[in-house]
Amino acid sequence: MSSLSRELVFLILQFLDEEKFKETVHKLEQESGFFFNMKYFEDEVHNGNWDEVERYLSGFTKVDDNRYSMKIFFEIRKQKYLEALDKHDRSKAVEILVKDLKVFATFNEELFKEITQLLTLENFRYAYNS
Repeated sequence: MSSLSRELVFLILQFLDEEKFKETVHKLEQESGFFFNMKYFEDEVHNGNWDEVERYLSGFTKVDDNRYSMKIFFEIRKQKYLEALDKHDRSKAVEILVKDLKVFATFNEELFKEITQLLTLENFRYAYNS
């Protein structure tokens, strides 16, 4: 992207922000891929909006781009999984395990087995925190 294009996108972002088009701002940040709004990302993490956290992040990096990307995507998905377990929503936890976390099994099979075993526990906190 040319310097002029970047400047134009920044001006558009500034305008959209001033006019309170918050969702549009974050969508343009994500689609342009060169302005990462850390405050927005932190707010979404703090609010536990894991799908939005992952969607926003995927505008800047993909799971398999590098080991740091892989690590952050793993941590996001693991958090979703642990929250489902904490709510005793086993079906949601299994769905996350199969759909979201299975991709990481090839990189660390032992860790994947460990988190899979959490499904069998009545209260995973005792096992996970020890």
